[in-house]
Amino acid sequence: MTFGVRSLTVRFGDRLALASVSLEAPPGRVTAVVGGDGAGRTTLLRILAGALAPTEGEVRRPGPEAIGYLPATGGTYPDLTVEENLAFVAHAYGDPRGWRERVGVLLARTGLAGVRDRLAGHLSGGMRRKLGAVCAMLHRPELLVLDEPTTGIDPVSRADLWWLIARAAAEGAAVVMATSYLDEAERAAWVLALDAGRTLAEGAPAEVVAGVPGLVCRAAGRPSGDLARRAWRRGATWRVWLEDADRAPPGLEPVRPDLADGVTVAALRRELGGERR
Repeated sequence: MTFGVRSLTVRFGDRLALASVSLEAPPGRVTAVVGGDGAGRTTLLRILAGALAPTEGEVRRPGPEAIGYLPATGGTYPDLTVEENLAFVAHAYGDPRGWRERVGVLLARTGLAGVRDRLAGHLSGGMRRKLGAVCAMLHRPELLVLDEPTTGIDPVSRADLWWLIARAAAEGAAVVMATSYLDEAERAAWVLALDAGRTLAEGAPAEVVAGVPGLVCRAAGRPSGDLARRAWRRGATWRVWLEDADRAPPGLEPVRPDLADGVTVAALRRELGGERR
């Protein structure tokens, strides 16, 4: 069964958090939800996890016992040990057969096997996020929802978390994750970019990139004049989007766009299109 939302709208009082957003999450696929602060990523994931009710629209998800959810706040109990956290989750889901053997494999692969007796509150940030992910996928959920699982952690822990994410998808789970890192979102099979609660771009990462019209160029410094409205910083240099150009003017070097460029250009197209109207 394919899970997801259709024409989803969420309001908190007078504030519109999501406006007619749709997303499909089929089994075995990793879907990344990206966007800036206030884009609506967490709201969408809470709806999918059953932690929040929509104002309007359709939600397709399995029963609570078949959902795994890692909230941005952590998803573990700091006053319980690693072992106790896992045992609590296992019993909460009916003590699934073989969970101890499964835990052994997951902990060994993610570097947590040696800290089973340590309180979760005494783990590093990366270890806590890995423990939270293991807890969320312990019962082999049909839908695995992960809110910012890799934010603010070290590269090794990030690689371990991606191993867990890929394993869950390989086992047949529909995985939906929010991430602040567009380079990570490129590893997903499908990307939904949100902006102020509305869909900005959607598709396979390569499709989002292929949909960039014109040229994306590199500049040593910030351009002046009208080009400044189409420029954004990338590391030590600047990117410039030339909507209708097939040749770069002097001082600009064409580059092959990536997903970060594709999402930025989609935002610029919306902004500049609104100005033209």
